[in-house]
Amino acid sequence: MNLNKVFLLGRLTSDPELRNLQSGQPVCSFRMATNQMWTNKETGQKQQKVEYHSIVAWRNLATIASQYLRKGSLVFIEGKMTTRSWDDPSGAKKYRTEVVADNIQLGPRTAGTTPKSNKPGEDNPKDESSSEDIPTIEEGDDINIEEIPF
Repeated sequence: MNLNKVFLLGRLTSDPELRNLQSGQPVCSFRMATNQMWTNKETGQKQQKVEYHSIVAWRNLATIASQYLRKGSLVFIEGKMTTRSWDDPSGAKKYRTEVVADNIQLGPRTAGTTPKSNKPGEDNPKDESSSEDIPTIEEGDDINIEEIPF
């Protein structure tokens, strides 16, 4: 039996990029950083190592990620590891390993942040409530983005 499952908890290193394929299917890509901390046994000093991950979300998850995530956002990603390859213009073979998101759990919003509006010129009102519920959004969920309790 084989298993390809990835769990990442980290922060975005840049804003998500949403695009639509020729078929009209939305796809969103972003990078996130995770860190590992430990104490060096010999020196007693705290050490830190940062890893960077490329994340790809499709369909509803792509739309949600592009609306609610920003650089610095805390996010929990559940997905699978994939590697794709292509030939660059010089003919060299290139590879990229990515995590394809199956579930996205949004971290807490910081004060003053609001989701990006779908409609040009429309501002979303700030939600003054402080909800402890952090929604989990799974691939294939039919949701109304306006109903997410933020």
